Amino acid sequence: MLRKLPADLTPTEESPGLRVRGGTKYTRSQGDYVCGGCGAEDHVNGDNDVKALVNDYSTNHGPAHRNGGRR
Repeated sequence: MLRKLPADLTPTEESPGLRVRGGTKYTRSQGDYVCGGCGAEDHVNGDNDVKALVNDYSTNHGPAHRNGGRR
């Protein structure tokens, strides 16, 4: 059984994580994160900035905090 996803997937303090939305012909790509380990958050627009945001989150926040606490 598939469960229905919430309408708004923007990360919050209660539901931390990373959200990336691809751009279209009319909009730029967007990315947001809220770290569940340290509470850091960020929002960006544009392909290059979204790539940098994903790299920052992956290296310094979300997954990094799963390996033994705050960094």
